[in-house]
Amino acid sequence: MQFHHHGYVSGDPRVEAAAGSGIDRPETLPEQVDVLIVGGGPAGMITAAQLAKFPNITTRIVDRRPGRLEIGQADGIQARSVETFQAFGFAGRITEEAYRISEMAFWAPDPEQPSHITRSSVALDDGGGKISEFPHLIVNQARVLDYFAEFARNSPTRLEPDYGLQFLGLDIDHGEEYPVTVTLQHVCGEQEGEERTVKAKYVVGCDGAHSGVRKAIGRKHVGKVANHAWGVMDVLAATDFPDIRTKCAIQSASGGSILHIPREGGHLFRMYVDLGEVAEDDNRQIRQTSLETTVAKANQILHPYTLNVKDCAWYTVYEVGHRITDKFDDVPPEEEGSRMPRVFIAGDACHTHSAKAGQGMNVSMQDGWNIAWKLGHVLSGIAPESLLATYSSERQEVAQNLIDFDKEWSSLMAKPAEEFEDPQELADFYVKTAEFPAGFMTEYRESMITGNTAHQSLATGFPVGKRFKSAPVMRVCDGNPAHLGHHATADGRWRLYAFADSTAPGADSRLAAWAEWLLKSQDSPVVKYTPEGSDLDSLFDVKVIYQQPHGKVDFGPTIPGIFMPKVGPFQLTDYEKVYAIDPQADIFAARGIDRQGAVVVVRPDQYVSQVLPLGAMEDLAAFFDGNLNAPRR
Repeated sequence: MQFHHHGYVSGDPRVEAAAGSGIDRPETLPEQVDVLIVGGGPAGMITAAQLAKFPNITTRIVDRRPGRLEIGQADGIQARSVETFQAFGFAGRITEEAYRISEMAFWAPDPEQPSHITRSSVALDDGGGKISEFPHLIVNQARVLDYFAEFARNSPTRLEPDYGLQFLGLDIDHGEEYPVTVTLQHVCGEQEGEERTVKAKYVVGCDGAHSGVRKAIGRKHVGKVANHAWGVMDVLAATDFPDIRTKCAIQSASGGSILHIPREGGHLFRMYVDLGEVAEDDNRQIRQTSLETTVAKANQILHPYTLNVKDCAWYTVYEVGHRITDKFDDVPPEEEGSRMPRVFIAGDACHTHSAKAGQGMNVSMQDGWNIAWKLGHVLSGIAPESLLATYSSERQEVAQNLIDFDKEWSSLMAKPAEEFEDPQELADFYVKTAEFPAGFMTEYRESMITGNTAHQSLATGFPVGKRFKSAPVMRVCDGNPAHLGHHATADGRWRLYAFADSTAPGADSRLAAWAEWLLKSQDSPVVKYTPEGSDLDSLFDVKVIYQQPHGKVDFGPTIPGIFMPKVGPFQLTDYEKVYAIDPQADIFAARGIDRQGAVVVVRPDQYVSQVLPLGAMEDLAAFFDGNLNAPRR
């Protein structure tokens, strides 16, 4: 964390100075806003948190609850989400309080005594850390929302949710500056029952599976229920089941199956208990299954072990459903290209699936981050409005891939043990597909913000369209080890990582020529697009990684100026842009980076946009000419 560059900070450095719309922020919801977010779940809160970093944008988030969420349904935090939390500054803190999944045990009928279950195998979660340096966690959704709320509250706009407001409807008049008129109703407090309207430039609907925003823009939830029900309970219980603190997939010979998830705190755990097939004419009666019935079913599956529930924190019954919305914004297919979207939907409002793959909250947060930085850039004048059209095209494909995966995983979980040809089939599927549920299979297609793969061979470990996979390096200024990607915070900036050629630092080289061009050429995106009067790195965070160990790289006049920008009102040098290899884990070897050097361009939401040679200045200029607006001088 960097601070003090605007003057000495004696308090919590996470609390930024109020700026823009955060100065004298009105307590009550104003009549006009730039962005109105409907729904304070994971998608809505990450959207708010990111937009809170843009002081020139008035953002408000409304939620029908009277206050903060106390008990959330979601609890699985995949490694990609923890990676995201790192950018928002709370990965370490939430990891400390969460339950960490390190392995998964698989239980099946004992071949010698089929009425009993026995442990058949144990698989390392996340391949033992090969996929990501971040862990797979279990923590209550409410705590995730708390951390995003803290980030938003500490940001320049001092953004806080407006609770107790329910969405009723919206109208769009494209001829107005604030074209979306939203009707809300107070559902608690002194104004309960009163309606009011708010005009917005953009609306983001994060209001769940029964989204009113989705219905208001005429979008359809396409899909169906799989006619299979599960009872889900968060409980404190006395039990002799030996793997009660290990994630388990449990299949019995006659009683169905259980997905068992230990929870944070050392005692609580969640069980998804198979309630079996649901008749076509059930008419939702399965939803009335009592907790006592579900506990009895769990004991049947766990035999010969027993489960004595002492307390239940939360319980529900759900039927597996797989649905995806036909489009994630308000622009009809026949009007694409002729107008830009004004209303977006994210999270459960546009995709629903089973809970057993642990994807709902995780994918929803990536929806929110995707649309948030784009809205931030468009409303700040950094990027053209056409950027917003990439949201639906990018995230709808991700959601469809999730639906396809979840159908296979949930059907395997519900499959009777005797129907498996190989008892290891479930465990093998879990191991083979580990990268998908961890959140790392998203791969965006070529667009105005994602380039082609013509030069992918220069950095094979940073696939274009996939998230930037961090790796260890050494910070030159102080010799401290660091993870290169962990320095990238959710500040809305583009990242340019320059991997140096093998020439000694300070000598004439491809890197030196590229750095000189980036700092001084009128064609350089840094020169062309950095707002006048702003710090040199206000839009582009440019870093260099040398091939030599840090002791061979002298921090001084031999380092090109683009990697030593002056920041803040005192124009102090930022020393944290220059890195060298970690001799124990050479990033060039680990990420397949060509020894002649390469440039890796990364979006504000951590996805790789482009890989280019150091000499391809024209290509780099053309890429940003296609997705940024030149500032008014």
